[in-house]
Amino acid sequence: MKRVLITGRNSYIGNAVEEWLTQWPEKYDVNKISIRDGSWRIANWQNYDVLVHVAGIAHNSSDASLEDEYYRINRDLTLEVAEKAKSDNIKHFINMSSIIVFGTKQDEITPLTTPQPDNFYGDSKLQAEEKLNALSDQNFKIAHVRPPMVYGKNSKGNFPLLAKISVKTPIFPMYKNKRSMIYIKNLTELLRVVIDNEIDGYLHPQNPEFVKTSELVKYIAKANNHQLFETKLFNFLIKPLSKVGIVNKVFGNLYYSYDMRDGNLDYQRYTLNESIQDIYQ
Repeated sequence: MKRVLITGRNSYIGNAVEEWLTQWPEKYDVNKISIRDGSWRIANWQNYDVLVHVAGIAHNSSDASLEDEYYRINRDLTLEVAEKAKSDNIKHFINMSSIIVFGTKQDEITPLTTPQPDNFYGDSKLQAEEKLNALSDQNFKIAHVRPPMVYGKNSKGNFPLLAKISVKTPIFPMYKNKRSMIYIKNLTELLRVVIDNEIDGYLHPQNPEFVKTSELVKYIAKANNHQLFETKLFNFLIKPLSKVGIVNKVFGNLYYSYDMRDGNLDYQRYTLNESIQDIYQ
């Protein structure tokens, strides 16, 4: 049996990982903790085999007043948690990082793409990875999971906004773009595989197929029995603005090339369409 400790008691991903692993009570003993106060520093973690660290600030912000907080939580606190895990003889540390360590200036991320964050969220995640690597040895394996946008039922971020639009608007731009995304249950299955096989190094998970925003919106509308028509009328406006702000988040490109696939790991349980059907069933 694997004894699993998850940091982030109220985190979306942490809750999902716990729920997913409890399908196999004979294989996993799961516990979640909060690291918001200092009580974890004096807790005994000697009985755990693996720590899944998902606690942190998980979304972009342009508010300069929050910069120090991003580094304090995403970098410094992550390192402190890992140091305690190692000192308590936990053998496997899984760090939840992000695609954002590569920045947002390029469309395609390949094995040759060098991480180059363009905001303090991405930089705090990258610096955490680098500091964690200094702790890694044969008795303390570290895996960095760099997911793209994670979506699912009750998720945060851009997905619920798109979902609201999908069931209200009668039309939506038929604009070609390409994004990597991952359904929460695909991500939790990946983490289960990583735990089972004690995998370390960098992982870049995504759904089996790339996502086109108009297709995603169409699937959501259909799942909610909402009639939606696609149009190319607005494409001349979208194209020059596709690298700017909210337009970039909705219609821009950001994806992992298929060369970034993580070996032969079998975790992609849901296609995009199947994931939407699962959310709204």
